[in-house]
Amino acid sequence: MLTVVAFIVALGLLIAIHEYGHYRVAVACGVRVLRFSIGFGPTVLRWKPKKQRPGQDTEFVLAALPLGGFVRMLDEREAPVAPGERDRAFNTQPVKKRAAIVAAGPAANLLLAVLLYALVNWMGVQEPQPVLGSPAAGSIVAEAGLRGGERVSAAGFEGSELEPIASFEELRWLMTRAALDGQDLRIALAPESRGGGREVLLPLSRIDAREADAQLMRKVGVLGPWSPAEVGDVKAGGAAERAGLRQGDLVLRVDGKPVGDGQQLRDMIRAQVKDGQAVTATWDIERAGRRLALQVTPDVVNDGGAAFGRINAFVGAPPAMLTVRHGPIDGLWRGIVRTWEVSELTLRMMGRMVIGEASLKNLSGPLTIADYAGKSASLGLTQYILFLALISVSLGVLNLLPLPVLDGGHLMYYLWEAVTGRSVTDAWMERLQRGGVAVLLMMMSIALFNDVTRIFG
Repeated sequence: MLTVVAFIVALGLLIAIHEYGHYRVAVACGVRVLRFSIGFGPTVLRWKPKKQRPGQDTEFVLAALPLGGFVRMLDEREAPVAPGERDRAFNTQPVKKRAAIVAAGPAANLLLAVLLYALVNWMGVQEPQPVLGSPAAGSIVAEAGLRGGERVSAAGFEGSELEPIASFEELRWLMTRAALDGQDLRIALAPESRGGGREVLLPLSRIDAREADAQLMRKVGVLGPWSPAEVGDVKAGGAAERAGLRQGDLVLRVDGKPVGDGQQLRDMIRAQVKDGQAVTATWDIERAGRRLALQVTPDVVNDGGAAFGRINAFVGAPPAMLTVRHGPIDGLWRGIVRTWEVSELTLRMMGRMVIGEASLKNLSGPLTIADYAGKSASLGLTQYILFLALISVSLGVLNLLPLPVLDGGHLMYYLWEAVTGRSVTDAWMERLQRGGVAVLLMMMSIALFNDVTRIFG
């Protein structure tokens, strides 16, 4: 139920903001707006405000299917227009006004994203400290000589200045951008941390980053922040309970090999399987100041033909957290920067998908969006706001693509008109519209297939 409500609220808000952008600029340009609709299909709610803006008599509609919306304006191409109102029709406006009205929708979504990111910066958010967990074997971070426990104080792309790093999420975002953009990243380790007082170059440009997924961060080597190798909640009847493990046990060694943190311990547990059979290992633990040795035999789990170990207990204590909060100006500026970065990365990934350098699996549809809406809402208000900001950026960027059925396609028409002095002919308009619909349907089909594969596959 939470997933459905979160999805409808998110979609309704983002569509309303998008259409309000079109509506508000149309009114400012003196164009008469006939209908402002959120959703399609049967009408759920219909009203006309008693106080309208000068020259307006707009009907506001809420429809049953909140999967889009539209702003219908007075236009001679759709219905006859009285001679006295011809100057208020959309099609009679100068190119610059028509372009402004069309561009206002995506611009409203991008502006909303800026404000949402800024709001989170002003509110403050609890995030893990920028301390590296144990890197995945053979990863870029492992090859750079990092072992986990290093605190990162600053980072930056190779050739640019290092910027202070406030949290682990900020560091992971930089690593993701560097890997997807094919850039190297330089990090500075805090003097008081393990191996501190030096800079380390991470050659992330070596990664063939075709998908922005969990495997990407495994190639980088950073799977999570550092956390103690502590046993958490133990499930009844599981391998952990059979071995005598208790909540709060700190694992020091597994078969004599030191355990660095919770991530390394999880990897060790998964590896306690050989030829499909569980392997018993000696765990040296610390419990209430005493050292104990326990024999642990994990349960074997088969997933898609791959067998791995599981002990049916939460592994790894929560990482050290800090509150990241910014002032009014700095918070707003960071909101602008984050919106720009996400927009740029989205466009880069779309371009790479077109030329085959990135996987089409990166496309997501309504099922994935609904799934993440529910998950983010369950994590609290801050995570839900960040989710809204991300989807708002995506909606803004998507609508600026030069596809005839989207706002970006109409902007291309107006660019042609501004350069040549004549509008696109009806025949060409019809051909381009059909092509745009075909491309959009193909994208939606791929996205829906990816959704089903992710959620049910």
